[in-house]
Amino acid sequence: LSPSPLRPPRPPSKKEQQEAIEHIDEVQNEIDRLNEQASEEILKVEQKYNKLRQPFFQKRSELIAKIPNFWVTTFVNHPQVSALLGEEDEEALHYLTRVEVTEFEDIKSGYRIDFYFDENPYFENKVLSKEFHLNESGDPSSKSTEIKWKSGKDLTKRSSQTQNKASRKRQHEEPESFFTWFTDHSDAGADELGEVIKDDIWPNPLQYYLVPDMDDEEGEGEEDDDDDDEEEEGLEDIDEEGDEDEGEEDEDDEGEEGEEDEGEDD
Repeated sequence: LSPSPLRPPRPPSKKEQQEAIEHIDEVQNEIDRLNEQASEEILKVEQKYNKLRQPFFQKRSELIAKIPNFWVTTFVNHPQVSALLGEEDEEALHYLTRVEVTEFEDIKSGYRIDFYFDENPYFENKVLSKEFHLNESGDPSSKSTEIKWKSGKDLTKRSSQTQNKASRKRQHEEPESFFTWFTDHSDAGADELGEVIKDDIWPNPLQYYLVPDMDDEEGEGEEDDDDDDEEEEGLEDIDEEGDEDEGEEDEDDEGEEGEEDEGEDD
């Protein structure tokens, strides 16, 4: 008997498809429930380790205080932050002695960044702070310390002519002042500088403080080039001397051949 031809599977009925969709929805609800449970447990772990890190952050701040210009060097060496720094911003940040990032206890609702300054010619404040908040509906907002500028020293209102003094050196137009960040609350949900300080610089500022100075590296490279040039010149001298020696040897060989020819004639 010949085998019966295979029949294509019967497509599921609309009722079966609907039942499958309902079961998928039930499974998806279980996945969502586990995701929520995971988020709650992850948050507890983050809170636990956030507390454990605090004494180490405190110890680090005490050690950083022994290094002059640690924070201004760190900011200048950071590619994203340095792009926001004008020449006078850097001058003002030389008085910055301490930076502290504090995540609020529930972590999800926001964080605060505190900048501690020595007495300086720019503003009266000893501490400048900016806070970021998420309300229960997830809407972001921010608030900050009002900077009490000394007379004629408001870096956020300097004319472009004054700011552009540094452009001769930098060959580009100066950015608006770093300090305008404190007064900018237009888009707290996309505050790149706050996120960079909290998530990149604060966990390990030392890696940016220790970035090698590019000018020094370029200088070393130039010295190496000089050494290479000297070595090449030396090689050329050797080659020239070699050519001279070969010329003398050729003359000697010709002389010897001439003497042999004379001897044969005799």
